[in-house]
Amino acid sequence: MGRRKLGIYVHIPFCVRKCAYCDFLSFPASGRTQEAYFRALREEIAAFESADEYEAVSVYFGGGTPSLPSAGEITDTLEVICRSFSVAEDAEITIECNPGTLDREKLYAYRKAGCSRLSLGLQSADDTLLKTLGRIHTWETFLREYHEARGAGFDNISVDLMYGLPGQTLAVWEDTLEKVTALAPEHLSAYSLIIEEGTPFWERYHEDDETKKRGDRTLFLPDEDEEDRMLEMLKSSLRDIGMHRYEISNYARPGRESRHNTGYWLRREYAGFGLGASGQIGKIRYRNQSSLTEYLKGVSEPEKKCREEVTVLTREDEIAETMILGLRLTEGVDLQHFEETFSVRAEDLFAKEIAMFRREGLLELAGHHLRLTDSGFDVSNLVMSSFL
Repeated sequence: MGRRKLGIYVHIPFCVRKCAYCDFLSFPASGRTQEAYFRALREEIAAFESADEYEAVSVYFGGGTPSLPSAGEITDTLEVICRSFSVAEDAEITIECNPGTLDREKLYAYRKAGCSRLSLGLQSADDTLLKTLGRIHTWETFLREYHEARGAGFDNISVDLMYGLPGQTLAVWEDTLEKVTALAPEHLSAYSLIIEEGTPFWERYHEDDETKKRGDRTLFLPDEDEEDRMLEMLKSSLRDIGMHRYEISNYARPGRESRHNTGYWLRREYAGFGLGASGQIGKIRYRNQSSLTEYLKGVSEPEKKCREEVTVLTREDEIAETMILGLRLTEGVDLQHFEETFSVRAEDLFAKEIAMFRREGLLELAGHHLRLTDSGFDVSNLVMSSFL
């Protein structure tokens, strides 16, 4: 048997400052703390016990702001990954970058080290909205660094956008889409704003968010109808430049879908390294320490010192996840693969749910795939929750 395919996620928790909407595990830190973290991170990677059983087909540096530390910290970490694992020759190696933290030297260093894909967190082309979000960059900063990335040889760039933002109008959203599509990125992720408890936005807009959920008139956030129009405008704009929707919030040119993230949706194995990172190896899912102090105490024995939570997935867990994650993809759940994996037909196991949602026009069969319809995507959470 050959090596099993593996995705590798590396968490870099540092940022210049927390954005007002962010509830990710991220924080500012001194240079000394960052150096200590990367030493522990590389130690954890090198200690992965079953590395020789796998071929890494994707590596993803996420955060936080992975582009904040020196380029050497990232490239040295990637070197340890390549020494510890068999990395596929065509592996997709992505680094998340926030505008305002990049320069030519970093970009050329990433490219030389083998990074093949950038994910740039723009969020909006409107400088007023960027200030509201707490972002450190302007549209001009993003534009300059985008072109520098092209100059450094990156031919696979993803751009992150957000809609449904406080004070965002259809005209402002249309302007952002026009500016971004003119740049012709290979991939785009677009998320509607979620007001997360514990963030500054929770204090400012929670009541308005509750008002929107009731369907009443809002003060600050776009209402549901306007948010729906923003989504339709997004889909239309991206279709016009040859990008297709392949997942609820992700769009790509043909062949430029995120291989790493698609691995999550198809439930492929992945190893997570770093503070708070999650991984799934076989039936074991784990989450690393979320306390920096505990993480830095030592990670040479990850099972004892690094892991904060370990779960053994049951067959029922795996079946539910296969349905829910697979339905996030526009291609849907591969019913043949489902039957081969679980020795039961999804059409039999979920006969009632599938029949009901097909009658309502929310699910459809396309060959041997079960997938959401356009209407189904609008109420995807309702449909997917029925398979729990």
